[in-house]
Amino acid sequence: MLLLVLTSTWISTRSLLSVFEEDAGTLTDYTNQLLQSMQRVFGAQSEMGLATQQLSQQLLDYEKKNFAMGKGDEEVITTLQKFARTVEELNALHTDLANQMADSMVFPLIQFREKDLTEISTLREIFGIATDEHEASMVKYSRLPKKKENEKVKVDLVKEVAYTRRKQHQASMQYYCALNALQYRKRVAMLEPMLGYTQAQVKFYKKGMELVTKKMDTFLSSVSNMTHNIQAQLDSEAEAMRMSQRELLSVEDTVYMPDKDDDPVSRSLIQKSGYLNIRNKTGLVTTAWDRLYFFTQGGNLMCQPRGAVAGGMVLDLDNSSVMAVECEDRRYCFQITSPTGKTSMILQAESKKEYEEWICTVNNISRQIYLTENPEAVAIRLNQTALQAVTPITSFEKRQEGSPNPDSSSENLPLLASQVGPEDLIAPGTPIQFDIVLPASEFQDQNRTGGRRTNPFGETDDDSSSESDDSLLQQVFAVRFLGSMAVRCGDNQEVIYEVMRQVLAARAIHNIFRTTESHLMVTSSCLKLIDPQTQVTRIHFQLGEVLQFAAHQENGRLMGLVVEDPDWSQGDQEGAPPSYSAFVFESNTEGEKICFTINLAKEIVEAKKDPEALAELMKSMPLTNDGKFLLLEAETGDPTNGEGQEDLESEA
Repeated sequence: MLLLVLTSTWISTRSLLSVFEEDAGTLTDYTNQLLQSMQRVFGAQSEMGLATQQLSQQLLDYEKKNFAMGKGDEEVITTLQKFARTVEELNALHTDLANQMADSMVFPLIQFREKDLTEISTLREIFGIATDEHEASMVKYSRLPKKKENEKVKVDLVKEVAYTRRKQHQASMQYYCALNALQYRKRVAMLEPMLGYTQAQVKFYKKGMELVTKKMDTFLSSVSNMTHNIQAQLDSEAEAMRMSQRELLSVEDTVYMPDKDDDPVSRSLIQKSGYLNIRNKTGLVTTAWDRLYFFTQGGNLMCQPRGAVAGGMVLDLDNSSVMAVECEDRRYCFQITSPTGKTSMILQAESKKEYEEWICTVNNISRQIYLTENPEAVAIRLNQTALQAVTPITSFEKRQEGSPNPDSSSENLPLLASQVGPEDLIAPGTPIQFDIVLPASEFQDQNRTGGRRTNPFGETDDDSSSESDDSLLQQVFAVRFLGSMAVRCGDNQEVIYEVMRQVLAARAIHNIFRTTESHLMVTSSCLKLIDPQTQVTRIHFQLGEVLQFAAHQENGRLMGLVVEDPDWSQGDQEGAPPSYSAFVFESNTEGEKICFTINLAKEIVEAKKDPEALAELMKSMPLTNDGKFLLLEAETGDPTNGEGQEDLESEA
């Protein structure tokens, strides 16, 4: 190797110096780049330690996550915990490797750059300053005059030149020596960091092999087998899904068409879910329909809007009522009303089957079947029992005249309550009439009489003898007619409960949910069912014809009555058995009030036979201000006609 020394030839010295300086500059640039690469490796190793530490913590956190689909998570949690412990051990190895890289790779190179290369740069600056000072002193010395020499100035300049020349010589010697030493130190500086890096990696891999070989072989083998089994299950499931997709794609387009479902309607459902359209008011008269996902949960109707995580309760279905409704612009609509009648909503189903199943499901839930031990079996049994119990018809055909009693050959014997069965009260197959159709002849007769209509408010003409007889009692109730049918006896209250059961069951089975609103007027002589729109009397019963009346034992809004048909009882043959009909109504309030009023009317009729008894009865009952009518508690808050309350939907 060439050494930089002082020679007598300045040109050769400067030429050799430039070569050394160029080498030192190149070494400085390379050292900086190499240090950046080593610092990047060290940073990556440090980040690897932090990353493995975070990975270990995340593996442990899997157990704390409450996944909605947690099937098979126990085995996964145990395996991840073992992996977490392994990752922690690997993290310790990575941390140790990072520390060794810092001590044996990065630090020696930094020390070489800060000590040796910085020293060369400093000595170069000192050498340059000394050279400049020497050149300046030589310039001054060269300017000494030839003719007029000043010995003092000359001596001073000579001393200055000698000082600067010595200083330059010392600086150059130090600079040259440092350049010569750099040629040796750079080889050590390049090899020592890589030696430390390699030794650290070898140590790391040795410890890693010991860890994997001693502890991980069996564990990794079991995990590998488990993943292969899961992958096999996934492949099998994926193949089954592909087959299902091919089957779905091969079906006809009619399968996807709405309202093309040929499956029978299930009437014993206690759970139902699907998309329905709900009607919302957007103004006083304007409405909008929104398509939402509805489902039942227990006794509640739930709704889950699009994009929501979970559903919320819309309505409590216990003791609620459901009925089909007509909408001008929609079909398959039905209305659900709360027991109080204050909350109601109109929904639209996608098809006729969905429409009928939703109505049946809500009807089953409203009976609280879901609270029984086996609700599905109870719903099926009730449905089968109802089908066997009734054979209703929806037409309003009259029974053939001359056949008032379906079983006229049976003897009319009194029955004990404990011995009464459904077949003794009502003949099997008896038709049910679900609406009251006023005959055309009777409607014309009422219109020919001068257009006088029955006034439910009790305002009567003074010359009306028939209404003067009713001056002691007039009470009006808002009712809905549910159905009527012929019965075998009129002296047993159980017949009313049996008729109620069969009428309600028939309506539910055949999806007859529409009812007719009427006003039931109870007077001291008769019962009238009046059309609230035209004030025309739909049906008229003399009080003596009403043999039995009772409210439902559980649903107080239902009441029924049994009347003796005067036309049928007067048969052509003497001694023909009388015929009876039972009528079922639903009121806005408890049916007990209607029964109480009918009973009071009968007491008034009996009291009319004895003036003293009538006077005592009148004293015990409050009268209106004019003393004309008995003052009863009004059904809807109005003491006269019971109107003004919102119409409630039928529970039938």
